[in-house]
Amino acid sequence: MTSTKKNIALAGACGRQMPLDVFHDSEKTQKPIIIFCHGYKGFKDWGVWDLMAKSFTEKGFFFIKFNFSHNGGTMEDPIDFPDLKAFAFNNYTKELKDLEIVLDWVSSTDFPYADYADTSNISLIGHSRGGGIVIIKASEDKRVKKLITLAAVSDFASRFPRSSELEKWKKDGVAYVENTRTRQQMPHYFQFYEDFKKHEERFTISRAAKDSKIPHLIIHGTEDPTVSVENAKELQRWSRNSEILLIENGNHVFGASHPWEKEQLPEQFEQIVEKSIHFLN
Repeated sequence: MTSTKKNIALAGACGRQMPLDVFHDSEKTQKPIIIFCHGYKGFKDWGVWDLMAKSFTEKGFFFIKFNFSHNGGTMEDPIDFPDLKAFAFNNYTKELKDLEIVLDWVSSTDFPYADYADTSNISLIGHSRGGGIVIIKASEDKRVKKLITLAAVSDFASRFPRSSELEKWKKDGVAYVENTRTRQQMPHYFQFYEDFKKHEERFTISRAAKDSKIPHLIIHGTEDPTVSVENAKELQRWSRNSEILLIENGNHVFGASHPWEKEQLPEQFEQIVEKSIHFLN
């Protein structure tokens, strides 16, 4: 039986609290740990993430997922985006710091779930932009033993605006992106781009993938309209210890949606979980 603890408060980047969920079975044995990172405009409670976490737990894993501290959610409302100012101040440095804080929490001597989790066996899973984040962190942190990316981006630089659009962003100090689910105009302050340029070498996913020696499972849908499958093929070329699973006709979320009211994962996600468990074992 899966035991779930939702919305544990952890102080993330700049001291801003981020909600975190833990999934484990009731047996006091130390299981391999999975830490999951959501993507751009994402959140830990999206669609099928709970079902995915339970699926891994039922197969003998200790599963953690969390909201990045500046994703726009709050402890009181971790699903929608009531704090757009926090979102505006988000950047890759903060997201990497958040993930480091989760790794530190898991590795600490006072980790409250030490009886259930093998802190020497930590794997990361990242979706979309979160895939890029976990690739970078895995290349930096020896505590990470294996890596799985779902529909991951292979490059951050190309996702920024260019020429006149970039100049307008710099001049205005803010640019807006619509959230199609909530209809909010979500702001990005220009600090996001400035922080990227300041740390561009660190944030170059190709460099991180080439530097990493740990096993890497790359999963991508062949019909992903948001992040082209070519991103996965690039990651496979760069990651020296990688294997790839292309989901035929898979989109960016592999047939899932938000909200997801069914009690079972979409068929494509079942395939993802099965392949991932085989890879991790």
